[in-house]
Amino acid sequence: MSYLIGTYSKLSDQESKDFLKEFQKVVQGIDAIGIFQHNSSVALPMFIPGFGLAWGAFAAWSTGVAFEALVETTPSLAKIPALALLYLSPFGVMELIAYSIGMSRSFLLINAIIRKRPLKPELYKTGIEIGIVLALLLAGAFIEYYMIQQFGSSVVHPK
Repeated sequence: MSYLIGTYSKLSDQESKDFLKEFQKVVQGIDAIGIFQHNSSVALPMFIPGFGLAWGAFAAWSTGVAFEALVETTPSLAKIPALALLYLSPFGVMELIAYSIGMSRSFLLINAIIRKRPLKPELYKTGIEIGIVLALLLAGAFIEYYMIQQFGSSVVHPK
């Protein structure tokens, strides 16, 4: 839902261009490991009890704003439904699953703390889920990098 709200954020033409220019600086020369490191830095805070829910919602919203900036500068993207980018790319689905695991664990951990349940079993599950999330993000990063290489930089750097 946060992602969709972000896609409805209206940016001026200049704000969109500035955003994409900054984005291009960040991703220039990035490889699969760089993509993995970035996505991991977004995903891991989602495991923090309570905070992870807010962080995940913010990350989803800002991704939606990024999509809106792309649409503003590349009008042909306006025909693509915002959620299609997530669901039609294998790495998008993998990232969505990974982020969902982190956010749900955040909720489960804060719930266990509030209800004063033992944390040791929850922390064990959290460790396993962090491993799963990192594996998903690593595989997704290599797929995303491969797709960028195959389809050219026009996907990442619209004109």
